[in-house]
Amino acid sequence: MAELLLPIIVTVFVWWFATGAILALDGLRGMALRRAMAVATGLLIIALIGLAQYAREESVAASYGGFLCGIAVWGWVEFAFLTGILTGPNQRVCPPGAEGFRRFRLAIVAILHHELALIALAGLVAIISVGQPNPIGLHTFLLLWAMRQSTKLNLFLGVRNFSEALLPAHLSHLASFFRRARMNLLFPVSITLATMVTAWLFHIAFAPDAAPHVTVGFVLLGTLGALAVLEHWFLVLPIPFEALWGWGSRLRTRLAARGASL
Repeated sequence: MAELLLPIIVTVFVWWFATGAILALDGLRGMALRRAMAVATGLLIIALIGLAQYAREESVAASYGGFLCGIAVWGWVEFAFLTGILTGPNQRVCPPGAEGFRRFRLAIVAILHHELALIALAGLVAIISVGQPNPIGLHTFLLLWAMRQSTKLNLFLGVRNFSEALLPAHLSHLASFFRRARMNLLFPVSITLATMVTAWLFHIAFAPDAAPHVTVGFVLLGTLGALAVLEHWFLVLPIPFEALWGWGSRLRTRLAARGASL
């Protein structure tokens, strides 16, 4: 039982802590931001090297390592996005009256550089991992990517909660592309598919013939999928979930007030 609880605990902690840490650090500016980005890029390189190594190893340690490296690669993109380094050429709010394809096109342009970076890194992680015996890092990155794209589409189409408090001031224009609604037609599809994927991941983890590294790897992935389902429900339920990362938001405010000098 302990060997199954540990990957669940690890995933929940990494999800909670990494999200709060990135929220805190996106308050950095000037030299502090450049230093933090240099450190993050160094960690990205280490994570990519780690992915290449762990993908070749069929061990429980390699499953943990590949998972954490996949999270680190994803975290670099999120950090670059939330600090405003990788967003898009459109930095303006959505014009009043923009609807349909025009609104969709403007929203895409607002995050274009971020999306291109995700595609490039997904390709790089795939090159490193495809054909290897333990591609947990690739699965981690692709799962995060798919769930995030679903979240973006639901925000665009309309949900109850925007999480504006978690959006840094320099990205406040992005909220103008969100739509407030109790529900949208995509949401039930998103929840159903995400739940099915999560169940499938746990099914693989607990297959009778699953090797220990496969069980651990897919429990990590299944837990991550379950958290993504929870995040989707956060979009429509009247729950003040921002409190989970209130510490990150408060630290971001303090860093900004102090000029973010390191």
